[in-house]
Amino acid sequence: MPSLWTPTDWPARLAELEARSGDEKQTPLRRDIRSLGTLLGQVLREQAGDALFDAVESLRRIAIARREAEATGDEAAGLLHLNEAQALTHETAADPTTAYRLARAFASYFELINLAETNHRKRRRRASLLDAAATPQRGSLRGTLRRLRATGITRDEALRLLGHICITPIFTAHPTEVARRSVMFKRRRISDLLERLDGILLPPSEFDALENELLAEITALWQTDDVRSARPTVRDEVRMGLDYYDASIFSTIPVLYKEIANAFAAEFPSEAGFPSDEGQPSIAELPLVVSFGSWIGGDRDGNPFVTAQTTCDSLAMARQLLLDRYLKQLQDVFEQLASSTNQAPISAALQSRLNEYLQELRAAGHAAPQDHLSYEAVRHMIACITLRLGGSPPATMHRNLGLTEEATLQPYRSAAELLSDLSLLRDSLAANRGLRLAELFIDPLLLEVRTFGLHLQTLDIRQHARVHEVAVDELSAWHNTASLQLPAPLSPQTAEVLATFQGVAEIKQSAPQAIAQYVISGASTAQDVLRVLWLARLGNVHVEGGDVEQGHDPGLQPVPLFESIEDLRNAPEVCRELWSSEAFKPLLAAWHGRQEVMLGYSDSNKDGGMIASTWEIWKAHRALHEVARECGVTLRLFHGRGGTVGRGGGPTHRAIYAQPLDSFTGELRITEQGEVLNWKYSDVVLAERNLELMIAASLDALARPDLHAAKDESAHLTGAILPEWEAALDELSVTSFAFYKQHIIDNPEIFTYFEQATPVAELEHARIGSRPAKRTDGSASKQRSMADLRAIPWVFGWMQSRHVVPAYFGVGYALEAFIGENPKGLELLRGMMRSFPLFLDMIRNVEMALAKADFGIAKLYASLVEDAALRDRVFATLESEFDRTRRMVLAVTSQTELLERDTVLSNSIRLRNPYVDPMSLLQVELLRRKRGGESSEELDRAITATINGISAGLRNTG
Repeated sequence: MPSLWTPTDWPARLAELEARSGDEKQTPLRRDIRSLGTLLGQVLREQAGDALFDAVESLRRIAIARREAEATGDEAAGLLHLNEAQALTHETAADPTTAYRLARAFASYFELINLAETNHRKRRRRASLLDAAATPQRGSLRGTLRRLRATGITRDEALRLLGHICITPIFTAHPTEVARRSVMFKRRRISDLLERLDGILLPPSEFDALENELLAEITALWQTDDVRSARPTVRDEVRMGLDYYDASIFSTIPVLYKEIANAFAAEFPSEAGFPSDEGQPSIAELPLVVSFGSWIGGDRDGNPFVTAQTTCDSLAMARQLLLDRYLKQLQDVFEQLASSTNQAPISAALQSRLNEYLQELRAAGHAAPQDHLSYEAVRHMIACITLRLGGSPPATMHRNLGLTEEATLQPYRSAAELLSDLSLLRDSLAANRGLRLAELFIDPLLLEVRTFGLHLQTLDIRQHARVHEVAVDELSAWHNTASLQLPAPLSPQTAEVLATFQGVAEIKQSAPQAIAQYVISGASTAQDVLRVLWLARLGNVHVEGGDVEQGHDPGLQPVPLFESIEDLRNAPEVCRELWSSEAFKPLLAAWHGRQEVMLGYSDSNKDGGMIASTWEIWKAHRALHEVARECGVTLRLFHGRGGTVGRGGGPTHRAIYAQPLDSFTGELRITEQGEVLNWKYSDVVLAERNLELMIAASLDALARPDLHAAKDESAHLTGAILPEWEAALDELSVTSFAFYKQHIIDNPEIFTYFEQATPVAELEHARIGSRPAKRTDGSASKQRSMADLRAIPWVFGWMQSRHVVPAYFGVGYALEAFIGENPKGLELLRGMMRSFPLFLDMIRNVEMALAKADFGIAKLYASLVEDAALRDRVFATLESEFDRTRRMVLAVTSQTELLERDTVLSNSIRLRNPYVDPMSLLQVELLRRKRGGESSEELDRAITATINGISAGLRNTG
């Protein structure tokens, strides 16, 4: 029997892979999904038996029938099918072990669907690059450069603008990635096999072999525990974050810069002057446009497991990974590059540096008096670089230089020293008829060193302002006490705060650039920043910055994180007070006039709802830049966005372009969390596309070519805001905030409903991340309430139960009120949808969230609430606002159905729903049993499996 992927018509298969529009381009995705489903069915029969397979198929058919009935408006039939599915779930899942396997079956399907969709994104990315003459997409760098050229910007001006861009993704360990590390490795192997199945002119036997490998990997996936037996440690989370470097990021960097070089060559073909032979900039000479950072191992806000030691371990693991990478690259270059001075000379500068190293080795007795292959000077230099990095050169290097086993050279003290050696090597090759060799072998390594330095990624430290306040009070008592009176012992929390700063001081002795920012959660006053400086000085941290490019200590800059609606509103004046302070000005000067401020999306949304959060962040963004200009400060904003819409999620490139006009310097840092990491960085093609989108959007937001273009239909998203738009958003924000506060924040019934109608309490058993779901340290409030519930579990609970409240509550009410009170309100809002990026981005994100919600399923979760009257009141409020928001979003977007203009996402959600629904029914059934008193490890395991499955199905956790 031929493989499920074996084509009957090769030209048709090639046409599918090349297709750029129409239904044909979706054919490979449908084939992958259908074939993977078939293979999974085979595995289920083999591994779990026909009874489980039949139960899965029955639930799937009933769920599809329910969805089809509702789509045609037959609510009675839809309810009938829903009741039938509930009854079948109750019967099938009577045994927790069977329930667990049932959940796993649907979750496994989503694992495969997600991989198929990811592979299709890669497929479409490659197809878009086949035709060089095709109009570049708006999100691409070529598209942005083309619009820059159209407005009269030259190549040199475009390169100068690019020099201002630097995107820094910050990897975080918030508990939003439910997959175990071992599962992630299996995902990558399946993904690789799917990509190989797209090969052209493969013989039938190879298709058969690839399908058999897929079947084996799916079997291995089924036999691997998806539920952790223990909560991951911080060290586990560090390893998961570092995995993405080997998986994609290291290899992505040269690909990304090559794409940038190609884009410039394509869009400015007539302008000479590029250094390389092909009329385009060398990748090693392009401005540095991306760097990387992490919070994993440094973020101790609410996480008692992050200590001074874990911070030190995190940095050591990152450094070791990077050194291993450099040493492997050097060995590869050594094997590939055997340039001989008998064939091409080397530069005098390279010879001089090499002589210094050889003299050092001979003086220490580590090398023979005269090496017998001195004409292989390039290899000698590579061996010396390897020694300075602390590695052991390959045997060939040892023989060439006559090295002893103990051979060492003085270690590199900074990345600048390593770059100097690599640059000497590159320049020597380029000057002696070896430019192609330099570009192929040395430029990628140069790029990596420029990007990663000797530390791989910066590690931010984060702690809550209230914890600092307590620490300063305690430590001040030690300083102010009378000489014959001992103060009270330090609390463990304050002792750890002091240990953190002492640890930072020690780390920066050997790796000064690894830690440069200290993020202050819950910042609300200038004193919150000054307290961190006080504590840093007490811990012997040098806070003033030096020349970073020369490898000097950049210091330690406190970064206030403004999170609540009130704090966002006060942020500009707080920063004005700080930046104009005589005590703070010398520090600003030491940091070269630069200051970073962080804006929190998650807590502001939890605090004020979607519209108020979005608008207050946007206004704070603009006002902070205005204050920075007044105070002579160069401001860089750090955007704390989550994975879901309720936590600031959504397309990142769209959000970058939606920034306020004249309020962007080209640099930004942005958090990448949980499942978002896998979605964006699991593969080189995906990582390169994601980074290109962010770079292109940043260049677009900095240059604003549409603002300077001819006033026609193509130049409407300029980023400029009209007075009537600002007034409209002010009104929408006030209205939605008041409604949200009344019905969510100030409504005590919501907290009770939330805890009982969602699986939020099961986070502990899910063992998703190392951080507790609630604050338990000095940053916690004194009583159990929503104030102590972190934004991640808040969004998690509503998403799992299909309420999706944080993404829309208050939006419909505000839109309806605005349209009702303004005769031309709807017309104005539709104009904002066409012309104002911020409003467009917000409404599209709300629309996506509405499409993922399901109040038919949410009502089943509501049945878990013990107080029937409370349940009915809250559910009615939530459902009413959902219906109103859906109605108003359709009106503002001029659509009849959600996602009418995004057929890819619409089809994906429609395809997934019949498979998510059974897991939701199963989760409700299992939660009801647990709330009824049933208790067992198997039951907890089954509930966790439903959490994993629903997360995979919705592609969102928290």
